[in-house]
Amino acid sequence: MKHEPGKYLADMLERCSYLVTLASKHTIAEYRKDRMLRNTIERERQNIGEALMQLNRRKPGIARKITEHDRIIRFRHVLVHGYDIVRADYVWDVLTLKLPILKRELETLLDQRSLFSE
Repeated sequence: MKHEPGKYLADMLERCSYLVTLASKHTIAEYRKDRMLRNTIERERQNIGEALMQLNRRKPGIARKITEHDRIIRFRHVLVHGYDIVRADYVWDVLTLKLPILKRELETLLDQRSLFSE
């Protein structure tokens, strides 16, 4: 099934919202200790990166409106292919510092439906 830009943006927003809420209920120490929490966070981040990668292939003009879109996609690659070099402090910083920014950007983009016809 072909996804439209709004679908990718909505998927990323839903995952960001979930992760921002999840991060507010946990600490980095819990993240380091709890395998299920780590797996959940890292899997959701992979999916955000995948959705952005697909959006970038189909509508690069929209993807470029997302701050650090290239870094988000590269981080997806690290999570998928470089699992042995993933640093807990980096993942936690992305989760607590970067995802709230991404969430706001996605909300703004979804409000600008005219972009989808680019």
